[in-house]
Amino acid sequence: MAMAKTIQKKSRAASPGKQAWEKVRSDFPILDQKVHGHSLIYFDNAATSQKPASVLDALRYYYEHDNSNVHRGIHELSNRATATYEAARARAAKFINARSADEIVFTRGTTEGINLVASAWGAVHLKKGDQILLTEMEHHSNIVPWQLLARRTGAELIYLPITGDEGLLDLTQLSKLLTKKVKLFAFTHISNTLGTVNPAAELCERARKLGVTTLVDAAQSAGHRPLDVQDIGCDFLVFSGHKICGPTGIGILYGRAEILETMEPYQGGGEMISSVDFQESTWNKVPHKFEAGTPDISGAIGLHAALDYLDAIGRDKIFQHDQELASYAYEKLAKIPGIRLFGPKTGRAGLVSFLLKDIHAHDVVTVADQYGLALRGGHHCNQPLMRKLGVTSTARASFYFYNTKAEIDAMMDILRKIQKFFAS
Repeated sequence: MAMAKTIQKKSRAASPGKQAWEKVRSDFPILDQKVHGHSLIYFDNAATSQKPASVLDALRYYYEHDNSNVHRGIHELSNRATATYEAARARAAKFINARSADEIVFTRGTTEGINLVASAWGAVHLKKGDQILLTEMEHHSNIVPWQLLARRTGAELIYLPITGDEGLLDLTQLSKLLTKKVKLFAFTHISNTLGTVNPAAELCERARKLGVTTLVDAAQSAGHRPLDVQDIGCDFLVFSGHKICGPTGIGILYGRAEILETMEPYQGGGEMISSVDFQESTWNKVPHKFEAGTPDISGAIGLHAALDYLDAIGRDKIFQHDQELASYAYEKLAKIPGIRLFGPKTGRAGLVSFLLKDIHAHDVVTVADQYGLALRGGHHCNQPLMRKLGVTSTARASFYFYNTKAEIDAMMDILRKIQKFFAS
């Protein structure tokens, strides 16, 4: 209880108020450092975000005061650990407006959440001749588990195409592809390469009319904009803690209670059982039957602190700020001769992927690092998308609420130096 009050107090203090985004930076100790003699500019937020002091404090408090296993003891430390762990589940339910905390399964992250659904739901509900509909902008985490499932069941993977470099879903093809043969429609809410914001509620509504189960990959949206699973109307939704100011190794799988109840366990072991005999076992109630073994207790507690922190700022304000930074960066980058930009020109989320003429993305990122600028270069776990675009990799600048336009201006100066270096 004392820890919860501490977190809440720090979260209120972290609120930036009206557009005072620069003040938020002081909540992130890691940002106040030099890299190769230059002030750090961290533009790799789509890969992982930085952690505010309130999250670091929550982790430290747990290990210093409450460290114990959950659900398995009746002593005081175990009781406190269990209470804070389950409070984090309830907080996650509130964060996405789930109907109940029982619809929240703790996972290691987005990837495990998708694999859990593929194994525990897909293995039962898919058979030869069925189809799984994905999109051409999916992360490997939302492709490979379905490939493995299709191999086991005989189901077929089909893909909703995108519209070239602009990177929008070609919704004119949806009626042709989304048919009753499709048993699952899994898609990303925000593309981690293109910055495209997909119309999740509309896509889920069209699927629901045909009885198609839906899964939304919210890895890039959960900490950047308000999420309401009841409004979206999805059957499953997944996201990771480390991309939304929380610790690594913790994530959330939301599943509608009616569906979770019908699913078999994902893994076997302790905690997920009700009773065990030498020949057979019965399962714990939802969601615990999907959480075998000792969970990431501290990760859940740190995630709770991160959710409090984000909501103290306001995810609607964060999304607006993301879009302002992305629009500003896109406008600046578009003035560079010979540059190739990917994703929509307007309405994009807080990232921009690009290629400088005759300079490999890895070279851009390597040299940028020497100036303290952290970008990401590569295929971004989007190899099929890269092939669709006719490239092998891109450089990517991805922003969060602690980034500023001044940092984007500094990035532009660095990119000009990179061009000059490779032109000499």
